[in-house]
Amino acid sequence: MKIDDRFEQYLNEAQRAFSGWDFSYITGSGRMQTQLLPWSLGSILIPYFRDARILLDMGTGGGEFLSTLQPFPKITYATEGYPPIVPVARRKLEPLGVQVVYVEDDDKLPLPDRLFDVVMNQHESYAPSEIRRILAEQGVFITQQVGGTYCYQINDLFGVPLNAEFAHWNLDYAASELRDHGFNVTFAREDYPVQRFYDIGALIYYLSAIPWQVPDFTVDRFRDELHHIHVMIQSQGYFEVRQHRFIMIASL
Repeated sequence: MKIDDRFEQYLNEAQRAFSGWDFSYITGSGRMQTQLLPWSLGSILIPYFRDARILLDMGTGGGEFLSTLQPFPKITYATEGYPPIVPVARRKLEPLGVQVVYVEDDDKLPLPDRLFDVVMNQHESYAPSEIRRILAEQGVFITQQVGGTYCYQINDLFGVPLNAEFAHWNLDYAASELRDHGFNVTFAREDYPVQRFYDIGALIYYLSAIPWQVPDFTVDRFRDELHHIHVMIQSQGYFEVRQHRFIMIASL
């Protein structure tokens, strides 16, 4: 099969609906692979889950990650701010006893003061002042974040700058911000794991699911750039980028 024929085949194949926050369509087949982090968020969270009375999962997505950490504390809430995913989260989590709350503004969480023993947050924005408000006395905030240089190689090749609003977002900045709000940061690590795409269809699927990486992404708009990356993959076997992640545990 000619290289351009393969390109067209992948473009046609990539038009697949994305639901919730589940990338298994491209990860389960190995079409996208990511280097392991030097920590496990799940392993860190489990002891806190077992000791907590009331838990909040911020930015639950479709509830995929939270649902793997059962059993939950007796009272468990989850928030989500991306409207298309909220119904997915409710279908998955409410039968498990989790209250799913739609959030529009990080600075105005529709949640009571000093309620939660543990607030977990995976890749979700937050306002330190609101985390402090909703945490109970001696409460713990555990967050894994996506840093401001996440997959910048994609943006370079597409000629689309990274969002300048988040360029500063890294471990040092986030930890300092929490300390300024009265938190004690007890654990903090940062890493830049490799992520590889083994066909252009996997990259298209990925970018369609995370529209904030390349705003207004469409195949037609970036056809030339996609073809360039496709040729690169056919030559070396993959297209490699670097993620940017960091984790913190902070207490009052």
